[in-house]
Amino acid sequence: MNCKICRQPASLFSVNTILGKYEISYHRCDTCGFIQTEEPYWLNESYADAIARSDIGMASRNIDMTGLTRAIILSFFDCNARFIDYGGGYGLLVRLMRDRGMDFYRYDRYAPNLFAQGFEADQEGNHQYELLTAFEVFEHLVNPLDEIRQMMHYSSSILFSTLLVPVPPPALESWWYYSLDHGQHVALYTLQSLKVLAQKLNLNLYSDQHSFHLLTDKKLSQTAFRFISRGMVSRLLYFMLRKRLAHRSLLPSDYMALTGGRLN
Repeated sequence: MNCKICRQPASLFSVNTILGKYEISYHRCDTCGFIQTEEPYWLNESYADAIARSDIGMASRNIDMTGLTRAIILSFFDCNARFIDYGGGYGLLVRLMRDRGMDFYRYDRYAPNLFAQGFEADQEGNHQYELLTAFEVFEHLVNPLDEIRQMMHYSSSILFSTLLVPVPPPALESWWYYSLDHGQHVALYTLQSLKVLAQKLNLNLYSDQHSFHLLTDKKLSQTAFRFISRGMVSRLLYFMLRKRLAHRSLLPSDYMALTGGRLN
């Protein structure tokens, strides 16, 4: 098997059971360390529920990502442009970002839109967005290069989260992020594999070297990105830079667009 990132040989890493019944193999790239499963024939079953039952951290993750995303946008992007949350799940992040004055739209092919109805992104990729967010999406990508190129139809800047494989890589049964219970995580990245990916896409990579990353055609400071990615710093930056926003919140205008009425 060849690595789906750098196309170099990938050796058998381990075999384990997913969904409690399928014994599958994981392969690790000898060059960049990327870990991929065998061809994932089980995904229809894995996605019977679009959001895995074990993803109990979804709400708190969206709240955390709201603060970090806001700080990155205020620091490096046009905060009054349009943004897209790709693989946006139930639409919680989009609603939180709109509540904070940023014009976000949701794209997801699987999950129902519960929180951001009326704010769906262009499905055909005909509209360019200032930034695309893809939180906890990359580990689900069966063919990462092809699917990230699809994301680039929407934006040349992709802010994403995925937990990097520790060095040395842990055994399958000892690291929760392999997610053997639901089998949705079929692509696991090292920092080196992300660097190769960025090179192939002709983009720059910025990373906190743990779980928060940015691919973009912009030239930024790696040190600044890592500094801003800290939770305390991101909150402080919001209070310093929030005057750049045209609207403190889009909640009143969204309510009027959806109902024709005003919030008192």
